[in-house]
Amino acid sequence: MDLELIKNLVKVVEESKITEFSVQEGDLKIRISKQEKIQHVTLPQPVAEISAPVNATAPAQFNQPVPAQTAEEKTPAAANLHEVKSPIVGTFYRAPSPDADPFVQVGDKITNGKVLCIVEAMKLMNEIESDVSGKVVKILVDNASPVEYNQPLFLVEKD
Repeated sequence: MDLELIKNLVKVVEESKITEFSVQEGDLKIRISKQEKIQHVTLPQPVAEISAPVNATAPAQFNQPVPAQTAEEKTPAAANLHEVKSPIVGTFYRAPSPDADPFVQVGDKITNGKVLCIVEAMKLMNEIESDVSGKVVKILVDNASPVEYNQPLFLVEKD
């Protein structure tokens, strides 16, 4: 397969509504995928209003609206959790080889840049490093499982 054909395939995928394309010619496999733009919609939070009985001596502060609690305020521990996500599509491995110990366990203290796992993509072993320092709270993927782009792999309680 020549380079011009590959460039043309990439251009076709970019200009079309196709999000993923793969082709195989002999031992050569090519997979082209693109990330779709995701539009986030934020809905207004409900506002609770507390008012005092009407009289001339009531302080003005009682008539002010009070914002509703957000999910983060209800669970302060969740606000301190960080998801380490897969930067690529591939197969998740917790250890560098089948007979080796895992890179990290639940409860381990980690630093920014610490290797947490490997994601294999097209026979290439990609080391996934932590982007925060903290403690591993949960491993979200089973060993040797397929993972998608941007899929959460670990929950880390930030320092």
